[in-house]
Amino acid sequence: MNERMKELVGILNRWAYEYYVLDAPSVEDREYDRLYDELRELERTTGVVLPDSPTRRVGGEPLKGFERHKHIARLFSLDKAVSEDELAAFFTRVQKAANPTYTVEYKFDGLTMCLTYKNGAFVCASTRGNGVEGEDVTAQALTLHSFPLSVSYKGTLEVRGEAVMRLSVLEQYNREHPDEPLKNARNAAAGAIRNLDPKQTALRRPEILFYDVNYRSDGMPASQEEAMAFLKQEGFQTYPFFKVCKTPDEVQEAIDEIEVERKKIDVLTDGAVVKVNEERVREELGYTDKFPRWAIAYKFEAEEAETTVMNVFWQVGRTGKLTPLAEVEPVELAGATVRRATLNNYGDLTKKDVKVNSRVLIRRSNEVIPEILGAVSHTEGSVPVGKPSVCPYCGSPVREVGANLFCSNEACPPRIVQKLAHFCSKNAMDVEGLSEQTLSLLFEKRGVKNFSDLYALTEESFEGLEGFREKKIRNLLSAIEKSKHIPLDRFLYALGIEGIGRVAARDLAAFGSVEAVAARTKEELLALENVGEVTANAILSYFANEENRAELARLKGAGVAPYTERRVTEGAFAGESVVLTGTLSSMGRTEAQKRIESLGGVCQSSVTAKTTLVVAGEKAGSKLDKAKKLDIPVISEEEFLKRLG
Repeated sequence: MNERMKELVGILNRWAYEYYVLDAPSVEDREYDRLYDELRELERTTGVVLPDSPTRRVGGEPLKGFERHKHIARLFSLDKAVSEDELAAFFTRVQKAANPTYTVEYKFDGLTMCLTYKNGAFVCASTRGNGVEGEDVTAQALTLHSFPLSVSYKGTLEVRGEAVMRLSVLEQYNREHPDEPLKNARNAAAGAIRNLDPKQTALRRPEILFYDVNYRSDGMPASQEEAMAFLKQEGFQTYPFFKVCKTPDEVQEAIDEIEVERKKIDVLTDGAVVKVNEERVREELGYTDKFPRWAIAYKFEAEEAETTVMNVFWQVGRTGKLTPLAEVEPVELAGATVRRATLNNYGDLTKKDVKVNSRVLIRRSNEVIPEILGAVSHTEGSVPVGKPSVCPYCGSPVREVGANLFCSNEACPPRIVQKLAHFCSKNAMDVEGLSEQTLSLLFEKRGVKNFSDLYALTEESFEGLEGFREKKIRNLLSAIEKSKHIPLDRFLYALGIEGIGRVAARDLAAFGSVEAVAARTKEELLALENVGEVTANAILSYFANEENRAELARLKGAGVAPYTERRVTEGAFAGESVVLTGTLSSMGRTEAQKRIESLGGVCQSSVTAKTTLVVAGEKAGSKLDKAKKLDIPVISEEEFLKRLG
């Protein structure tokens, strides 16, 4: 009976692949249904469901919430170019390191997904999240037919794709659900995947277009060409447009082709993705804190529209900066109804000659609040926007610094709420559920103004607040408690010290503790790669402030204990700063780095004066040449394996 089940699973999965992925069905629906029903009956009789059975692709019961899933390899986002000059700058940077070939693909506008396989079997699906971890959406993904439940590859595998809702599917859904129409395909796809009820996911019929191998335990594919061939071979749905280009001119031709054809295809797209083809060159180029240096998204000119400015009001951020925000006559733009548009500062407002009751041109790009490009025409009723002399929220004097205006009151309510929101944000303390709206309510009704006040909240603190029921309160308090133990770099970033972004926070965390950072001299701070004069002064000023020191003490007293990951200092690579270059036949790069770090070494992405050892695999490139010039010791893979023991 099990043999018949295996046979049926194989046949049905092949037919489903032909139908959903190749769009070339070889049998009638009734024949598929007949074998599907036979399989269902066998599963009911035996109580056995094979891991790759198509019957698993049925929406189950609603979930109570999303679990977090940590990706094996980080999912980076892409840097963007919006002009040919910016694209040319990308080619210049790449060609300083090598002379590679490039690939060009569509950039689809949906929700990034990461699927994990182990020993040939599908294990889980997750969203990108912050790149390190995302939400586990396995139950939702199982309702989709655009990926296989089993693959021939038997190692550990992560593949990456974009969950999309086809425009024709969106149109049909809106015809069938006129009372709850979906505004655009991107939000519809994201909403389908992030819906706690898998049956609702199935109802919207999203699919995943795969474009990348994110991790492969025996080493990454040698090129993007090889990665795409691997995905197709294993049965993942890919988009047919894929160009390999030898020169920047050929890349531009492929981008031009996409720009013309994108309006004709059934998937929402807003650009093209250009990648260095060869994995060897990608390793040479490496990554910034946010992006790979070997890829870029070329964004087509954003959609623009004319509308009328109804009013302009001022927002206050956590630094006290006043930003003008315009209320505009509602206008449809890039699949959404726009009611607000932003200007950068008062100088920008006057430069663009924006007035109330005037017609303006607005542009919506990258799904953010639209930007006002400038005035188109004025009327007799057009009124200039006055420059505020006092803060519109607290009435404190406004100081002018260049083109920007700042509220001088550090206790200004919006500033406090924005600081709290930054402290709780995903890349900082990551307190899920504490939105800006909730923090505003807690500030207004419960006097929460310091970070430490959050850790004094109890169930009683939420009594009488509208919208806060027992379950929501428990989840909030649990998230606050969980945030007490996070990496030191995220805590330093959360404090909101001027100039301290995530990269600089990581540098500071190397000192080992908050107290150690506070004790640094200006010279020691300036010695850090990502700390300049202004930032060093801001750090010194922050820790010299008595109230800041008192707040840090309150946080410590509340149990907030940021940690630094303990680094192994003993072993075969103790004291070594190691660079890996080329391809290792025995293991993937990620595993090699982990082995080095487990034996006391530190891995570097590029060869510098601090590098003490280079491990050279096959096809080692410019890093090996640089190591030889600097007279840095180089060992082969064979020697590396001996040293690992």
